[in-house]
Amino acid sequence: MKTMTNLKDAIRDIPDFPKKGIIFKDITTLLSRGDIFKQVVDQIADHFKSKKIDTVTGIESRGFIFGAPVAYKLDAGLVPIRKKGKLPYKTISATYSLEYGTDTLEMHEDAIQPGTKVLIVDDLLATGGTARATAELVEKAGGTIVGLAFVIELEFLKGRKNLNGYDIFSLIKY
Repeated sequence: MKTMTNLKDAIRDIPDFPKKGIIFKDITTLLSRGDIFKQVVDQIADHFKSKKIDTVTGIESRGFIFGAPVAYKLDAGLVPIRKKGKLPYKTISATYSLEYGTDTLEMHEDAIQPGTKVLIVDDLLATGGTARATAELVEKAGGTIVGLAFVIELEFLKGRKNLNGYDIFSLIKY
């Protein structure tokens, strides 16, 4: 099995994207390697396999990429968390702060039943805003959050502070 160092080596840094001074962590290089992609999915699923997860939420859009195979490996359902206006049925929503303004995430109102054990999956933990909003949606529906899983965590942005009290699992930390 590859080590965490190998996972970091599979991610490309893009300087000054999306704006000057930012170093973007490009996961497309990780995704293009079947062995590395499989390793990421397996490690997340293995970490939570004893928790008897009922449902995995994948946060738009890269959370879908990892959430779907993790759900499959855990024999769990998948609930997409989408940006406002993207879901066709009745929704519940949670609004969160961005650097400049706010954004809103939605989930179908019947996607998670009370007592459902939920794992939240996304590619990146930065400030924690999208993960916190997703947690609010899950809890509003009556779900129980078993954990949150991320491929990458940017520790210097202190996103864990927005997620106090939750089991957080990150494969790669910067």
